[in-house]
Amino acid sequence: MHNNRLLLGGAAAAAALAGCAEAPEQPRRPMNILYIMTDDHTQQMMSCYDTRYASTPNLDRIAREGVRFTNSFVANSLSGPSRACLLTGKHSHKNGFYDNTTCVFDASQQTFPKLLRQAGYETAVIGKWHLESLPTGFDHWEIVPGQGDYYNPLFIRQEGDTVCVRGYLTNLITDKSIEWLREEHDPEKPFCLLVHHKAQHRNWMADTCNLALYEDRTFPLPETFFDDYEGRPAAAAQEMSIASDHDMDPVYDLKMLREGKPGRLKGAYEQILSRLDPEQRAAWDRFYDPIIEEFYRENPQGRARAEWKFNRYMRDYLKTLRSLDDNVGRLLDYLEASGLAGNTLVVYTSDQGFYMGEHGWFDKRFMYEESMRTPLVMRLPGGARGDIDQLVQNIDYAPTFLELAGVEIPEDMQGRSLLPLLRGETPADWRTALYYHFYEYPAEHMVKRHYGVRNERWKLIHFYDDIDQWELYDLQTDPHELHNRMDDPACAGVRQELFDELVGLQKQYQDTLALRRNASFPAGQQPRQSTFPNEL
Repeated sequence: MHNNRLLLGGAAAAAALAGCAEAPEQPRRPMNILYIMTDDHTQQMMSCYDTRYASTPNLDRIAREGVRFTNSFVANSLSGPSRACLLTGKHSHKNGFYDNTTCVFDASQQTFPKLLRQAGYETAVIGKWHLESLPTGFDHWEIVPGQGDYYNPLFIRQEGDTVCVRGYLTNLITDKSIEWLREEHDPEKPFCLLVHHKAQHRNWMADTCNLALYEDRTFPLPETFFDDYEGRPAAAAQEMSIASDHDMDPVYDLKMLREGKPGRLKGAYEQILSRLDPEQRAAWDRFYDPIIEEFYRENPQGRARAEWKFNRYMRDYLKTLRSLDDNVGRLLDYLEASGLAGNTLVVYTSDQGFYMGEHGWFDKRFMYEESMRTPLVMRLPGGARGDIDQLVQNIDYAPTFLELAGVEIPEDMQGRSLLPLLRGETPADWRTALYYHFYEYPAEHMVKRHYGVRNERWKLIHFYDDIDQWELYDLQTDPHELHNRMDDPACAGVRQELFDELVGLQKQYQDTLALRRNASFPAGQQPRQSTFPNEL
């Protein structure tokens, strides 16, 4: 479905039917904003995008009653940096939070919650924060330390204390969000509530009530599962292989804990299990003990082991997703029951995409499609319905919320408001390409630093630092990004066009580090740069 098939709903449709009838214009209350974000949820696992694996009726409900963005991407596929892009409307090199290992978010800088609060909004964030510094610009916040724990998690409260709350984290974040709306939010003010879930983050621990789900399902391997990475040395160097017990630990990731059996992350998993209370642990062991027994008895190897691990991973991921979808349904139902739905923009997205076995991987980080893409659905009362195909990015969320609230968008925000698209308009000057930059190396999963440009058909990537490799993909003929066309003489023209587009975006966004890294491009003339990261 394309933009010309967008439909106007609600108040907009009624106004159109009214024709020339006029009525006194009533002052409109500012629109509330409910922003729901998960961690590592990918388009392949959301049924309004892909029906092969998952059923997500509550997430699909937002798309059905609003819009589905078919070309939604992130600027840096990593949790903390993605969240910083959301808050600031700026790329990582501008907001200062470019990786999870060395950065602390500068909490004094401009963010959209601060600007909304100044404009009279009541602002709150509940759940995962993952920016090292504490939240600022919120009337209310309650966050989990670091990644948070699925069971009996700690919450850092605005009052200054840290408390342990019994229960399953996805349920608890929803409970706290509804409680804030019902009991603490000032009904005389518009609100902006950020609901940030840990799910679907590694290590995919399901609620005890969902442990037995999907055990009867066997999932076909993605066609690229046994990718040989020919012509793509950066892809070959990663450490995010499902088949590798070093990368995907059978104990930590797949829960195959047994006395005397090794696991690189065994200690971390035992620490996680220690958080379960006796009732939770009993349910956990009842489910996993027979699977553990069978795994070590059969001891699959080679391809059989890789396929076994893939299926356990898929089932565990789907189980955590089931809780998430159920809880999104609870939030939507509360909006309806409380009368808030008719004046609330609902947004659902993830901080990035994720690999579900494509190229043999889990995790994210790469500029390749599965991790650069992210699901994005929005329901604006009176707004458009259907698919929105324009290229959008997570730096666009902040200016969208500000324009919706009637707040002037600061000139230094690098994103662009999506509000015209949500109203069914098709701006003639909409962007035709997106910029991406990933910095975290060396680190977990060992994905090389890289940046690049993506337009509607082509993608150009430069891997740098301890590698100097350019990659060019035709997404129309090679959607799985298997064939690097960088050295193909037939692509010389488009290669130069992409490079020119890349340089243009780097100048527009003022990424001076990357501009200097361009010197190795066959047609580039930029001088070499000094060493990373002192010049950031």
